[in-house]
Amino acid sequence: MKLDGSCHCGALTVQLDTDKSPAELPVRTCGCSFCMKHRPRITSDPAGHVTITGDASRYQFGLGHFLLCKTCGVFVAAFDTGRAVINLEVFDRAAEFTQPSTQLTVYDTEDVATRTARRAKNWTPATVR
Repeated sequence: MKLDGSCHCGALTVQLDTDKSPAELPVRTCGCSFCMKHRPRITSDPAGHVTITGDASRYQFGLGHFLLCKTCGVFVAAFDTGRAVINLEVFDRAAEFTQPSTQLTVYDTEDVATRTARRAKNWTPATVR
């Protein structure tokens, strides 16, 4: 299955290749200060692959980058070492993500090794072009 999406203006596109339907994919929220300001619902599929294409602005925060559209400012994904979590609101089929959102999670006390291992386990392999 391919799930397509984009930022508001269409300058950044997202394509998630997954064996899962939107209703099967997890819905999470994050408690980092960036996400607390933007309030995205995010998703990932460690067995899938996401391709993000376009001229993204990369906002460095912690160990990763937040990918935002340079034109309309929409937060599309967080990216770190070849893996990403995607703002599910950018998908054309966003309304089909029906899993209850997990509780707000704060990762402030994680050390680098724990954070890297968690992302390797839970985030989607990604290509950013």
